[in-house]
This record gives sequence, structure tokens and C-alpha cells, in this order.
Amino acid sequence: MVSKFDIAIIGGGIVGLATAMALTSRRPLSLIVLEAEDQLAAHQTGHNSGVIHSGLYYKPGSLKARNCVEGREALYRFCQEHQVAHEQCGKVVVATQPHELPQLDKLEERGRANGLKGLRRLTPAELKGYEPHVAGLAGLLVPETGIVDYRQVAQTYAKMVQQAGGCVQTNTRLLSCQRQSNELCLETSQGDIHSNYLINCGGLQSDRIARLCGVDPGLQIVPFRGEYYELVPERQFLVKNLIYPVPDPQFPFLGVHFTRMIHGGVEAGPNAVLAFKREGYHRSSFSLTDAWGFATYPGFWRLAARHWRMSLGEFYRSYSKHAFVKALQRLLPELTMEDVHPAGAGVRAQALEPNGALVDDFRFVEAERMIHVLNAPSPAATASLSIGQTIARMAEEHFGLGQEKAYGPGKFPSP
Repeated sequence: MVSKFDIAIIGGGIVGLATAMALTSRRPLSLIVLEAEDQLAAHQTGHNSGVIHSGLYYKPGSLKARNCVEGREALYRFCQEHQVAHEQCGKVVVATQPHELPQLDKLEERGRANGLKGLRRLTPAELKGYEPHVAGLAGLLVPETGIVDYRQVAQTYAKMVQQAGGCVQTNTRLLSCQRQSNELCLETSQGDIHSNYLINCGGLQSDRIARLCGVDPGLQIVPFRGEYYELVPERQFLVKNLIYPVPDPQFPFLGVHFTRMIHGGVEAGPNAVLAFKREGYHRSSFSLTDAWGFATYPGFWRLAARHWRMSLGEFYRSYSKHAFVKALQRLLPELTMEDVHPAGAGVRAQALEPNGALVDDFRFVEAERMIHVLNAPSPAATASLSIGQTIARMAEEHFGLGQEKAYGPGKFPSP
């Protein structure tokens, strides 16, 4: 049996579901979300640290900065309205070395440029008032940061899509895409689906989905695994909320940090180690196809040539608990080897240019009857409502969609 829809969205993570919700809330149309796994939010959405980011780190005026600030406030409102577990608890960014103080100054300037309110520079004594067990030369209080259950957020988005008449289908992997006159024929693992338009929100597989659709993405996804430890219950008192280091501006990751989780417990991490499988959540995870893909990509070797020392350090920390804990002790000197045990891991879809440059901002590519979301890095989960609206507006213009519903853009019907 062949099904026909106005729009097919590939990917049941938080960005795909937010896009579906935005589209179905803006106008009457038939829409389907196709998820390859047997559950929604199975990968990046369901394996992140659950932080609602403030917008502190991002270049003012960038898509990341604008979407994070707008999306953060929209997410807080959404969670409040729909009883999604969340808390605006704030965080501290801690400088532990003299050379980090100028970068802390820059972070404060950038945060203010991005409209953050309540930013406060902390002396060592003031820092102890927020996080009594932290050691640092200075700190930056960021009140807008919070924590949330992103799986629950994604499930709520899906429920609202279905209530608006959309379809959400799991266990449905895209196999091919063919243009047929005025529509697209999508061959999937559950049969053929015809659609007027397609939006690719495939995350870790987004570049491959683009190629299946006959579109050159101009980049390649290289997976990086982030591994976490968790504080044992009797030592969770060491962390009140969220504790971050000053990030290294030469590296795209934030460094190991401490995060109190919305359902209890405290995570410590992650590192950032090259994964040999796109959905490789364990050190033993390996895919010959995935490994061969980045091993034969010139951009990967250009990146490796620039960051090989740091990469070796990340691999060492992956296999050495002692090294991992030593990195954490920069922030919490009281922490011991016995205070933490291995926890989960996530995989980041890092988009990489052929010249070895990391794609730092959101990346969209339009093609005939298609929009491909090829890079949706952190803070994509925080900014999901804003990103969904952004993609919906792109679809209206690119696809020439019809009249909006009466409640207009940016509004969401009650469930």
C-alpha cells in the first residue's frame, strides 16, 4: 500500500519533531515523520546531558546564538505549559588557571552581547557560595541555564504532531528517494511513501540521506563519542547544580563538566573521542562502513593533523579512569576515584568540511522539493522550538506552501 503526504520529515529526533510540530501548527497539511529506530529520540536527543543552554558561548548574530536565546525561553514556556520535567537552576563557569581569565572575560562579553541577563562575575569566595566544593580563581554565574528531560520533550512534540493530524512512524528507514513528475517516491523499509516535499533531519545520517536524495551535502558527518561518569549517591553533595570549565577556544567541545540531572544524580563528563561507528555508544562499537567513510575523507586527515595531540589525550582519557578523574579534579579537588563510576555515552554528529574545517553553525541546504538539515549541533535541543519554526518558514518559502492557520506562526495549539 502506497501512502501520500504533503511533507515527509526524515528523522524522529528533537529537531525533526519540532519541525513537524511547527509545520502542523501553522497550516493544514498532511505530514509524516519517519524514524529508522524503534523509538523516537533514540540517538543525539536521548543521549545528551539534558542541559538547557543559555547562549553564552556562541558568536553574537550567528544562527546558533539567535536560535539558542529564542529557543531557550520558548522551551521553558513549553515545558511549563505541558508539564515537562525541567528546572532553571543556573550554572557556574570556573577559571582554574591564570591563562583562562581572559577567555572568561570574553565569555562574559559574549553572553551580554547575546542578551543574557543576570550574568555575574564571581570572586573565589563568591564562587564557594554557589558551589562550596569548587576550586577556582574566578567564576561566571549564568542564571539562564537549566536542566530538562529531552526525551520527554521530544515525546510531547510527537504527541502534538499527532493531535494536529500528522503521522509519526518508527521502524521506517529511508532506502532511496526518486523524483517522479511532481512528487517524490520514498522507498522505505515499510514500503513506498509518496510525498510532495521532503525535509531531512537525519542527524548522524543526514549527509547520507542527502546523497540518497541525489544531493551533494558538501560535507561529511564524523562521529565523536562523549563518555560520562556518574557520582555515587553519597558524594552527589559535591555538586549543587552545574559546573563548567572555561572552554578551550581552539577545540569545539566544552570540556568535562558536572551536571545535575533532572531525575536525580550527577553526571561528570563528557570527553570527546572519535567513534568508529556513527551510533557507536561503546568503545567496542565498530562499523567498517563508517570507519572507512571518514578514513577516506580528506577533511578528516586535515582535522587530525591540526588536533592530533588533543585527540590522543581524549583517547587516553577514554581508557584511563585515573586520567578522566584527574581532569575532573581541576574543578572539584575533593573528588576521588571511588566517587564516580562509568555511566552512559552520547555520539555527536560533527559536520566536517573537505578542507578539515569543523562546521560550527547550523547548516541547511535546499534542493528541488527538499530541505536538508546537515548540521544541527548543540544547542539544537535547547533551540529546537526556534529551529523548528525557522525550518517551517524556509519550507513555506521554498515549497510555496499555502495559507497559515488562524492562530499564526509561533503559536502552538493546546494538546
